[in-house]
Amino acid sequence: MAANILVVEDESSIQELLKFNLRQAGHSVWQALNVEEARHAIRNELPDLILLDWMLPGKNGIEFAQQLRNDKRTRDIPIIMLTARTEESDKITGLDIGADDYITKPFSPREVLARIKAVLRRRAPQTTEDIIELQGLKLDPSSYRVYGNGAEIELGPTEFRLLHFLMSHQERVYTRTQLLDRVWGDHIVVEERTVDVHIRRLRLALETTGHEQLIQTVRGAGYRCSAS
Repeated sequence: MAANILVVEDESSIQELLKFNLRQAGHSVWQALNVEEARHAIRNELPDLILLDWMLPGKNGIEFAQQLRNDKRTRDIPIIMLTARTEESDKITGLDIGADDYITKPFSPREVLARIKAVLRRRAPQTTEDIIELQGLKLDPSSYRVYGNGAEIELGPTEFRLLHFLMSHQERVYTRTQLLDRVWGDHIVVEERTVDVHIRRLRLALETTGHEQLIQTVRGAGYRCSAS
């Protein structure tokens, strides 16, 4: 599935190279030339991943990455550092502050796309097109279809996103607030009970193939997807 990727890079030629190749791969691209523009870009909506240059005018990328990791709202955003600094100590610094990967310049667009795919699969699997299967329930993001024991299950777009997210993070419990942020987006203002409404709709749809028990309520905490 397409991911929203924020590219924070002050060299226009690299910006355009990344934008072209990311869009060719189906991703949506947000652009920022410095930290202030990046802050503005994520103020209303969080990206799925940030490509962050180390050397930026004003505040550098390392400082910005540290701020992102120290902020509860942004600490889980995957970050890939882009830099011309090739020393091992620099790479260790980037990884120590919480970057998920580190790409040195010059780089090939194919390498960047491969690294993005690997990081998203690890940190944000709901943004990938990997097929997920659990006890006969199969979700195919590329075709936007769900099957239970081979029979197609009709889901609305919100229920599909909710199921995709929960199946991508099996056994982990998410609060209603977390689900609103991750599935609806933190720029959308809706009440927490909205989550309960869509969970009920999702379970009702899954009842047709006997998979409703996979979506579990954790009393006092939230919801999880589990086969146990």
